[in-house]
Amino acid sequence: MPIIHPSAVIDAAAQLGDAVRIGPFVVIEGDTVLGDGCRIEAHAVIKRHTRLGPENHVHEHAVLGGTPQHLAFRECESYLEIGAANVIREGVTMHRAAGAGDCTRIGEANYFMAGCHVGHDCTIGNRVVIANAALLAGHVQVADRAFVSGAVGVHQFCRIGTLAMVGHNSKVNRDCLPYVVTDGVPARARGLNLVGLKRAGVGTDDLRQLRQAYRLLLRAGLGREQSLGRLEALDSPYVAELAAFVRGSTRGVAPD
Repeated sequence: MPIIHPSAVIDAAAQLGDAVRIGPFVVIEGDTVLGDGCRIEAHAVIKRHTRLGPENHVHEHAVLGGTPQHLAFRECESYLEIGAANVIREGVTMHRAAGAGDCTRIGEANYFMAGCHVGHDCTIGNRVVIANAALLAGHVQVADRAFVSGAVGVHQFCRIGTLAMVGHNSKVNRDCLPYVVTDGVPARARGLNLVGLKRAGVGTDDLRQLRQAYRLLLRAGLGREQSLGRLEALDSPYVAELAAFVRGSTRGVAPD
């Protein structure tokens, strides 16, 4: 059975799983779902149309599922869906989507540090770290195992690729390449994220091909199609993902 502090305010329409723990002065609105084993600390607020999977830990003063910060937003049923085993630290804000039936989606085993913000219609993968006071505008996509450092600002519709590293206080207004460190104001590609790649178990041959791909893409002075053609000729799934990411970019990628 849930363990609920007597000062918490919980709508009768909220669905609480087994072994949920609710702290003092928590507010949980109706049409919400908290999976088994979730822990909600003091003064956190779970707004309507929010779904949490199992084993999430929501810390003090976080607000999940707030209405979008969008001037054209009109009240509708849109959602925030959060997977399993995320850590959401103090003062984090996450907004539901801006369109009827749409969803802001958070994956599993992510770590959101204090004071960061996830805007409407964002998509966050798995095992992502978003550090203190980082701000993701609407429709931002962050792929698996990316690391967004503190005080980073990410423009709407930007993408951050798999195992990307975004440096502290960066201004991101273009897509950040997978496997690459992107840093600065404005943010620019600075080299491969070698620490992250090695921790992820990427082998020597793939690292060598990623180095070659980085040079071809950003330092060889080739045109986009020529560089992508050479990337696609390399025999590495990591390079193939890098090439596909560039081909899928609508904002362009952060340059070297």
